[in-house]
Amino acid sequence: MVILDLVERLSATAEGDTITLPLTSPHDAALAAAWCDRTGNTLITADEAGITVRRGRPPDPIAALPADRRPGARLWLYTNFDCNLACDYCCARSSPQTDRRALGLDKIRQIAKAAPAAGVSEILLTGGEPFLLPDLDEIVTACTAALPTTLLTNGMLFRGHRLQILQAMPRDRLTLQISLDSATPDLHDSHRGAGTWTKAVAGIRTALAEGFTVRVAATLTTDDRHEERELRAFLDTLGIPREHQVVRPLAHQGAAGDGLELTMETLVPEVTITADGVYWHPVAADNDEQLVTRHILPLNTAIDLVQETFRSYRLNAEAAARTFPCA
Repeated sequence: MVILDLVERLSATAEGDTITLPLTSPHDAALAAAWCDRTGNTLITADEAGITVRRGRPPDPIAALPADRRPGARLWLYTNFDCNLACDYCCARSSPQTDRRALGLDKIRQIAKAAPAAGVSEILLTGGEPFLLPDLDEIVTACTAALPTTLLTNGMLFRGHRLQILQAMPRDRLTLQISLDSATPDLHDSHRGAGTWTKAVAGIRTALAEGFTVRVAATLTTDDRHEERELRAFLDTLGIPREHQVVRPLAHQGAAGDGLELTMETLVPEVTITADGVYWHPVAADNDEQLVTRHILPLNTAIDLVQETFRSYRLNAEAAARTFPCA
């Protein structure tokens, strides 16, 4: 009986829409599942509330994303978690007192070597402050040998032996992303510490003078668009092209007391690896709720797991939004 009802109801249903039928027998769920497998339809749920079936197969939510937004296209590596600063909204809770939790050169070399075959198109190195690592130039060389690489930094440590580390880095396939939150010191320093704005601007100028491609990223802690306009105008004077000016909202993660609520259900994942495992997104690398697996390698297996989890979230959300009871 349930099969006849499915045929009748689905024949009058548009592709992608769902129907719900009551359970009339303990065997209805198994019959419906087998019928859906044979006919190319999708069993969404089968419980005491009834059987919900989608006409046809759902589209792959990953295939609908632009190529550079697909999970795994951008691979984030937390090189370390300690930092010379203690920004009051840091998503990773980094500070001079934070344990290093370094990913390590050997592990990064393994990841970088495996990344192209795993479908990665860009590696992003972040922390913490990566320039605290004595072997950062070797880390960067390993990554740029494999793929285009972005290195995130606060730009404040470009002197002495750390300047030499910077100078030893390849210019090809490397972008330095330096943090600067405002056009003047007050706002930036209020979150990052007195004197940090001046040092960050000096770091931007040093990186440009050394011949690096420089991107500047700001975290907006207010809704004041005037602040953003002033910042962009200031970056123009430094010679930072508009396409290399990144302005992002504050995320309610880590040390931040407020900001956007970002969850696995709402975020398109950007695979993020730390010494502790594989996380959903770089803004949540200190949040165990967004830990996907402790197993970093094989890399393609870790990326596949993130992709399958994303598919599950999106398809379940779509099914919940589209399901309606039969009349």
